[in-house]
Amino acid sequence: MGHAELQSIHVHPVKALRGFSPREAVVEPWGLTGDRRWALIDDGGKVVSQREQPRLALAAAELLPGGGVRLSAPGRAPLTVAVPRPSGTVTTEIFGTKVQAVPADDAAGTWCAEYLGTSVRLVHMDDPATRRPVDPAHALPGETVGFADGFPLLVTTTASLDALNSLIAQGDHAHEGPLPMNRFRPNLVVAGTQAWAEDDWSRIAVGEVVFRVAKVCGRCVVTTTDQETAERGREPLRALARHRRFGSRLVFGQNLVPQSPGTVRVGDPVRILDQPLRAPGPHGPGAALRETAPGSRHRAGTGGRGPVVGWA
Repeated sequence: MGHAELQSIHVHPVKALRGFSPREAVVEPWGLTGDRRWALIDDGGKVVSQREQPRLALAAAELLPGGGVRLSAPGRAPLTVAVPRPSGTVTTEIFGTKVQAVPADDAAGTWCAEYLGTSVRLVHMDDPATRRPVDPAHALPGETVGFADGFPLLVTTTASLDALNSLIAQGDHAHEGPLPMNRFRPNLVVAGTQAWAEDDWSRIAVGEVVFRVAKVCGRCVVTTTDQETAERGREPLRALARHRRFGSRLVFGQNLVPQSPGTVRVGDPVRILDQPLRAPGPHGPGAALRETAPGSRHRAGTGGRGPVVGWA
């Protein structure tokens, strides 16, 4: 893999809101410290993301000592929200899974509801070690996750983004590119690999921390949302549909589960510890896609990773 290294780290304290990019982060079993421990829910308890509310891209959450957050958004005075006392929980739903969470005070819900113009509540996952297991079809015993779509971390590579932007430039919506990495809302961004090298990763080490690669990441409409304006386009889904289709899912990035504790730092070396046994794909070393028909591809040798989960 050459001289691959960790280029950037991204933490999103509130699911779907803008986060921050520290130089280092502690890795907990359920993800980076403070990442997606908070979420918005609607009146039915369902978690709200940029899928339903693209304007969340313009709101930001700053992580405070002790786990609280400072919320900010255009036209709104900032609001500091403390971690709520675990005096009771509410039932939330994320991708059909029921999860217990602790509601923040009413002021936080009012602030968010007034910004979005619809009724929502802010909730906090108080105990990620027990509240929500990783999908058992792709988990080892005891693995858990916060309010991320399905897995503790998401990793992407700069080389694959460059390749994707080249595909966008050749398509019918070339004017929308090149796209920045924040469209994909990753936790870890790796530089120094070949394009699509991550397709063949099974286990990697980032500095001192070892991660299991659980499955490829399916992408949704959130990736078409400009994170600076909240406006939506057609890319990258058009290009992914032509070149990065796995069954009914369009893939970019890999979902990770930590296998050891530690701290990751910008500049850390990234090493491949294991790779599945599979033939190289048409994109060269590291690719695991097979062309089945013009404009259609499927993923070969997925190692039983099955359906793909998105990320927001």
